[in-house]
Amino acid sequence: MQANVEFKKLPLEFYSQPTLELAQTLLGKILIHHLNGYTLSGKIVETEAYLTPHDEACHAYKGKTPRNAHMFGHPGTLYVYFTYGNHFMLNIVSEPEGVAAAVLIRALEPFRGQSHMKAHRNTEKTKNLTNGPGKLTQALQINKSHSGLSLQSNTIYLCEPEKIAPFEIECSTRVGITRSTALPWRFYIYGNPHVSKGKPS
Repeated sequence: MQANVEFKKLPLEFYSQPTLELAQTLLGKILIHHLNGYTLSGKIVETEAYLTPHDEACHAYKGKTPRNAHMFGHPGTLYVYFTYGNHFMLNIVSEPEGVAAAVLIRALEPFRGQSHMKAHRNTEKTKNLTNGPGKLTQALQINKSHSGLSLQSNTIYLCEPEKIAPFEIECSTRVGITRSTALPWRFYIYGNPHVSKGKPS
């Protein structure tokens, strides 16, 4: 299906930034998913960086497997994996092809398609729609079938918001990991109510 692209899609070269820089410049960008004739979208308000070879929390720390193969792909590729038995996690691949690195999208501020998101999440609470990595994939109906998809597609892509309000970026250690816990590689928009409630390591 050809999407009605409303905003200018971020170019492929945008994703070729070093991973830690990308994790910060993704904040404030709009994530769009065109699904079944309607549009779901939200502003990225929280990210985490994962980067080999020294990050033991990175999925590819021990090498390439069928599960993490897309993490070695071209910058701007989606890497989606299933965890905790019921959650999909959305990552954007970074670094040159062949180098395993990605940015986890941890939280969104919901924008368009909120009624559909509420139905997908079975909740009426806007604040609870996308304030966590598993919540946002459920709300936007992103799953493992999207892993390997390029953000140059007309299905899922990123764009600049129509208006860019200034914001302050905060960083902390990452959430929900047990290895490489001291790395301050979680970034979020300070004061945004849609940032996840996970406690840093």
